[in-house]
Amino acid sequence: MRDILPAERPLWRAVESAAREVAGRFGFEEIVTPILEPAELIERAGEDSDAFVKELYRFEDRSGRLVALRPEATASVVRAYFEHGFDKGPQPSRLFLLGPMFRYDRPQKGRYRQFFQLDVEAIGSASPALDVEVIELACDWLRRVGLTNLRLELNTIGDSRCRPSYLERLKAYYRPLKAQLSLDSQERLERNPLRLLDSKADEDVELKLGAPRVMDHLCSGCARHWESVKRALKAANIDYELNPYLVRGLDYYTRTVFEFFPGGRSGQQDALGGGGRYDGLAEAEGWESTPAVGFASGLDRVTELLAASKTVVATQPAAEVVVLPEGDLQIEAAEVARICRTVRSTAVDYESAKFTWRLAEKAGARWVVLMRPNEASRRTARLREVASRTDTEVRWEELPARLT
Repeated sequence: MRDILPAERPLWRAVESAAREVAGRFGFEEIVTPILEPAELIERAGEDSDAFVKELYRFEDRSGRLVALRPEATASVVRAYFEHGFDKGPQPSRLFLLGPMFRYDRPQKGRYRQFFQLDVEAIGSASPALDVEVIELACDWLRRVGLTNLRLELNTIGDSRCRPSYLERLKAYYRPLKAQLSLDSQERLERNPLRLLDSKADEDVELKLGAPRVMDHLCSGCARHWESVKRALKAANIDYELNPYLVRGLDYYTRTVFEFFPGGRSGQQDALGGGGRYDGLAEAEGWESTPAVGFASGLDRVTELLAASKTVVATQPAAEVVVLPEGDLQIEAAEVARICRTVRSTAVDYESAKFTWRLAEKAGARWVVLMRPNEASRRTARLREVASRTDTEVRWEELPARLT
């Protein structure tokens, strides 16, 4: 885990602001859910996924209830969708969330145990056009923040009708090769064989080239959905690459799955985000079967990539005005600061002996209000513009006009 320092926050704010602006243009509304959920809710969402089996922060609270820090937002948003009656309103419900997630993951570049995500969920429609709408939203947001060189990878993984028979074919292919697989893949072979396709282990990469492809074993409904998604992406002028080994890491995905990468990169650590359709999650959680599609992106990775690309973000100084009292004028300085704050961000340097004009410039302040006892008694002060080093005696009540 880590601290995000004030100097980093302007870039984060720009990314978050772009997310709210773009999601709003697509008709998505912001929702905030607790970071702590019943462990059962989280575990039902993906008991066979590494994110839940190995990485879940799960513990017992003081009342003996099993709770977990959310490792992703989808299960929480789906819970809120049903608990607050969104399923009784117009469909689909378009919701998005910005906030921290938690996974006890192996630390590596751009990956933290507390990380932040933009999560976008459209719940209540099975339309393939909605899959493309979510992809388009994600693409627009990434471009809006300045990541214009993007690569979209796309696949389909079928659904509950056609995937079980495909998984049996996959197991049949891999079982004779089990001893050659990585240890993780050997463990997943019977429990979650689909994950063998996205393994990056050297010993697994060549073996998967001969594995059966799910897109060759789709039922008629999934095949129609798949063709509709591809046609809609073409109509939206969104380029994509077919990746038959893209399966996503969570078990509740069905049909369309996708990931975004910076152009020229393809490693899992380089992924900017991804998502897909998850028509089976609501039923797995105990609610009525409800179709849905979503997308999530790690803000940590996006901001680090932007910082590395030297993306310039307009910043706001901590205080545009610094009030500098000499002597015992703390009460008067606080009053002057209140006056200045009606138009500008203002801070008081109560330890004025330590202040220099150079520090004001370094802090980004545009003005300094210098207060001396003889002038304060007349309710006047010296207003200095930092850039020009010029100063003028100004009455306190005139400060707002002079600072605009």
